[in-house]
Amino acid sequence: MTLHAGSPPDRARAALVLVHGRGARADDMLALADALELPADWAITAPQAPGSGPDGGAWYPARFTEPLFENEPHLTRALGVLGAEVDALVAEGVPAARVVLGGFSQGACLALEYAARHPRRFGGLLGFSGGLIGPEGTRWGVGPGRLDGTPAFLGCADADPHIPLVRVEETARVLERLGAAVTARLYRGAAHAINADEIDHARGLLASV
Repeated sequence: MTLHAGSPPDRARAALVLVHGRGARADDMLALADALELPADWAITAPQAPGSGPDGGAWYPARFTEPLFENEPHLTRALGVLGAEVDALVAEGVPAARVVLGGFSQGACLALEYAARHPRRFGGLLGFSGGLIGPEGTRWGVGPGRLDGTPAFLGCADADPHIPLVRVEETARVLERLGAAVTARLYRGAAHAINADEIDHARGLLASV
């Protein structure tokens, strides 16, 4: 299931795909889209993970830093959902260069992982409290394709209990190596949540699309 808001894709100038975190729901991402104050000519899509409640609504079962096989086949299926959302928007006439992928926590990890596995010029990437998926030593961004100047914003608490700081730093380096223009912000003492400064940075990125 996917929730939609804003302009119909076939009449949209640009699109934002927002992916929720573990135990959350797609309508939480529509509330985030409201806070981002997008123009009326943007299409907004928010896919829903299977399940609901504190033990459901998860895209994959284990921590994102576990060996990849611990999260299969759920991870491959989740990346397929995100890919289908992008493909549907492109088919409706929104070019990938005007599609922004974003998410919070597990959803941020999924959006960033999709972009690293399928790099091209996107409208932008928004990673709120997330990073690339896989254990220490994973090699990301080794296949063909480039992000070609895609603007990317990464925001995270400096001591987030779910997102290791080193993974945020690794993610920034990988995205830069793939050709993204990365802005990363670490927030001292912040909670595992999206703060006002992150919203401001995201609005700036979206305004540039």
